[in-house]
Amino acid sequence: MTDAVTRAAEVLKEHRESIDRLDAILVYTLGERFKHTQAVGKLKAQHALPPSDPNREAAQIARLEDLATRADLDPEFAKSFLNFIIREVIHHHEKHQK
Repeated sequence: MTDAVTRAAEVLKEHRESIDRLDAILVYTLGERFKHTQAVGKLKAQHALPPSDPNREAAQIARLEDLATRADLDPEFAKSFLNFIIREVIHHHEKHQK
């Protein structure tokens, strides 16, 4: 291999190692987030509160879109991602209501 190809392979390896670490951070962060949302779902069920809170959800989406813009991440992607998470959380909350 040429020096340029060898260097490119090294840089690629470094990027992939960083991506792997970031993926682990994302998974552990989501795990931690869902522990809290599970506790919220149980609390809501104990007090007969509705499983969803449209005002909070809208505020969170707006907040995440702003954060995404500042982080140079597509706000529509961030919004879709949060909407997916919110649907999962509501689904879990509904299970606690039964």
